[in-house]
Amino acid sequence: MRFLEVIGGWVNRYFSNEEAIYLVVLLAAGFLILFMLGGVLAPVLTGLVLAFLLQGLVKRLVIWRVPETGAVYLTFLLFIGGLIGAALFVVPLVWRQLRALVEALPNVIGRLRDATRDLAGAFPELLTEDQITVWFDGAAGQLGNLSAAALEALVANVPSLVGVVIYLVLVPISVFFFLKDRRRILGWLAAALPRKRPLINRVGVEMNQQLANYVRGKFIEILIVGFVTFVVFSLLGLNYAALLGVVVGVSVLIPFVGAAVVTIPVALAGLMQFGWSWELAWIMLAYGVIQALDGNVLVPLLFSEAVDLHPITIIVAVLAFGGLWGVWGVFFAIPLATLLKAIHNAWPRGLPAD
Repeated sequence: MRFLEVIGGWVNRYFSNEEAIYLVVLLAAGFLILFMLGGVLAPVLTGLVLAFLLQGLVKRLVIWRVPETGAVYLTFLLFIGGLIGAALFVVPLVWRQLRALVEALPNVIGRLRDATRDLAGAFPELLTEDQITVWFDGAAGQLGNLSAAALEALVANVPSLVGVVIYLVLVPISVFFFLKDRRRILGWLAAALPRKRPLINRVGVEMNQQLANYVRGKFIEILIVGFVTFVVFSLLGLNYAALLGVVVGVSVLIPFVGAAVVTIPVALAGLMQFGWSWELAWIMLAYGVIQALDGNVLVPLLFSEAVDLHPITIIVAVLAFGGLWGVWGVFFAIPLATLLKAIHNAWPRGLPAD
């Protein structure tokens, strides 16, 4: 009986407000729909995210005295132009470098073997020739199966080409209508909510600010970090600069872990090309400077409102939501964690339990 009294007191304290129950049901339904139908609705959800990103440009054009309808059409045309530009220039360049990397894989083992032998010569107490031979003979055997495995993976993913076509058709259409009919869609959503909703309004206002700050800021951060990395590595003469620029840019999606993980391919690319040399040291120094400027200069400038979350909370959110929804879960891990915190802060506490 004492246990039931404790449960009853907890329910009365935290769920005595009808709006709180409504909010819980709404969130549970939203998460359930995303979990069960996220893959099917992915093109529409992608269009929603892109439209949210572009909404800032629409508002800016309206401030500049452009009619709202004209601002929507102009923003959409710029979006299509950006897609065409990426398809004509960025994607082919990255694809060529990726193909060149795959073709160069048979030489990778030899280059790494030579570089490791140089290191063994400098530190014989750490490495021996026998250890190097065993390691790289095993790696060479595994590398022999890489081409066949890559071909098998390509054949297995042929059905996904249909998905690419669906994305290319549905995403632009979704972006256009989300931009054009934004007010009408928001009106439909508001009509489905209770007339008096102070709790939902408080959470909604806070999350709108957080999402606008985070999503647009993160997208700009990816572009800047990726472009700067590409330019710096190209000036240093590093092969696969475009491919590494894309990888380093995308890595900012995962705080803390992304920068550490991407250090490995950057170091391997420099080691394969230059060996243990000053050129490799300059590349790693440049990469470290880029990461330092990103964390200490770019992030504070882009994110005007700091996300007050503990680093462990961020890591747990990335792992949890990334496991549920893949790349999109990783991208929205911090906003979703912030949403839960905003709900916790705004939640009506009621009377203290006895």
